[in-house]
Amino acid sequence: MNKKLSNAQIRTNNKKIVLQCIKNHQPISRAEIAEKVHFSKPTVSLLVDELVRENWVHEKGIGESSSQGGRRPIHLYFNEKAAYVIGVDIGGTKVKTVISDLGGKIICSSSFATKKHLNYELLKQIHKEIHEMIQRNQIDKGLILGMGVGVPGITETKTGVVVEAPSLKWVRYPFLKEAERFFPFPVFVDNDVNVAVLGEQWLGRAKNKENVLFIAVGTGIGSGIIIHDQLYRGSSHAAGELGYMVTDKNDMKNEFKPIFHRYGYLESVAGGKAIGRKFTLLVQQNKNHPLYIEAAETELTGEQAFTLAKTGDSIALSVVEEAIEHLAYGIINSATLLNPDVVILDGGVMQSADFILPKLKGIVHHYLPSSVEIAQSQLGENAGVLGAVSLFLREYDSILK
Repeated sequence: MNKKLSNAQIRTNNKKIVLQCIKNHQPISRAEIAEKVHFSKPTVSLLVDELVRENWVHEKGIGESSSQGGRRPIHLYFNEKAAYVIGVDIGGTKVKTVISDLGGKIICSSSFATKKHLNYELLKQIHKEIHEMIQRNQIDKGLILGMGVGVPGITETKTGVVVEAPSLKWVRYPFLKEAERFFPFPVFVDNDVNVAVLGEQWLGRAKNKENVLFIAVGTGIGSGIIIHDQLYRGSSHAAGELGYMVTDKNDMKNEFKPIFHRYGYLESVAGGKAIGRKFTLLVQQNKNHPLYIEAAETELTGEQAFTLAKTGDSIALSVVEEAIEHLAYGIINSATLLNPDVVILDGGVMQSADFILPKLKGIVHHYLPSSVEIAQSQLGENAGVLGAVSLFLREYDSILK
């Protein structure tokens, strides 16, 4: 009995190897697979026939015959439409959900405001959105493999407990246990920035890169880290909290207090809200400033600071250039330590990437011991949902992995 089980496992593993080879090198012939994976041609042919029957692979077109002539080989392709995966990006303001094929093509999507459905209503609403998408797009439920989810907080991936997500008011929230009440398929969850870096590596700017640093610069500042093609989470799942990095020792000497409760140093000087707050305070001290009356009545935004900085406004320029400097120091320290292939920036503040990136690169490249590519996210607002799909495909033990 044990021997049969062992043979079955070997066969399954061999099938995975052949499928992976087709995914990575399509279009490819049976003979080329045998050469690449070092299996016999009859073994490859049997495994491919099985994969074709199970709809994971399809045959199409005829390749070039060899220089010796003979039969022209049939090309094999991975069938990206064989199944679907749901990706969910839970943000502090918006929850976005997509249904994607196995190649990351989004079939359909929906979103709703987070604050309307906080606590236990959140999963209920996600379930409702998914049900409506399936109905509207006539998707076969049986072809949905499962779901990946990104959440804005420290997450224990094995237990599925969200340790803390302040914007959702979650403390030790048993996410996966709650998800079991609504979803019949497997669900995997991780921190939103960890999930986003997976998306960017799968389909975005970090494709084919093994060492990646992804930094989200919004109200807060966080990062996702991939080292040797593996997501680095740290001993307590809190790796990548770049917002807590200290980029000015003098502020520490002066007993630094974060601008917002529980915020770290860097996000208190370079995050979007911090930029808006500092800009507001300086404008309030200058009666001749065009935004003086507005600043007296309400807090200005980081977006306003960047818009005016681009026009040459001296106060706005001083605020955003200081924030960019601090962010640059954070990148220098992180990149020196991690030596990534690429640093990818995303988040609300990066809507002003055309203004930020040239200045940022100038400072970073001046100090780094070896140069590094610095780029804006290619996937943008889809980094989270596609990253959630990628998380599922990475974690779910199936023929695909």
